[in-house]
Amino acid sequence: MAGADDIVDERKGHRARLRKRLFEGGGEALLDHELIEYLLAVAIPRADTKTLAKALMREFGGIGGVLTADPAALARVDGMGEISTAAVKIAHAAALRLLQARVGERPVLANWQALLDYLRADMAHHVIERFRVLHLNTRNMLIRDEVMSEGSIDQAAVYVREVIRRAIDLGSASIILVHNHPSGDPSPSRADIEITRTIAEAGKRLGVAVHDHIVIGTAGHVSLRAQGLI
Repeated sequence: MAGADDIVDERKGHRARLRKRLFEGGGEALLDHELIEYLLAVAIPRADTKTLAKALMREFGGIGGVLTADPAALARVDGMGEISTAAVKIAHAAALRLLQARVGERPVLANWQALLDYLRADMAHHVIERFRVLHLNTRNMLIRDEVMSEGSIDQAAVYVREVIRRAIDLGSASIILVHNHPSGDPSPSRADIEITRTIAEAGKRLGVAVHDHIVIGTAGHVSLRAQGLI
């Protein structure tokens, strides 16, 4: 029967092998649960982070769900504490910061894939619906990215006047509307289409164009502009 020292040595050896694979092959050399496992090992080196990482993956449905999970939800998983929860959230924040920086490098309409990558990383796995507005200047550069409202599991309150007033306050030449569907299916609802058209009409009267409304889900995204719905 293995003693405590043997278990510690085995754990150290396993982590050394993960580290070697990471250095030699990059992140692609590790499986999703191994990335989470090694992240947790840095935060809580004495814990069995392999078992914990697999438990997190089961609980949240994959690495995306783990990274975007609410801190309180992470902390409810047996074995997770304040330090390990912070490690997960800081990794997510760093990834978002990198993706957001890519969005700001070029005009948004010429950098569409970078925008979609950022939005999916930030919103696809949220269990609460969020509505956000991206504000652009006359060169289509991103000047502000704001969450305007958070709703229940299936709706977010959107106030047309607040959206347009905020755009005017910021001097936005145009805006892109974005929200997520916690169900995972990004297909726009009738209400999504109606609110988009209402905001677009209100913005047109005041010189604020609505470039698009993007719906994000775990199954992908839908552009209302590309669908001919606005």
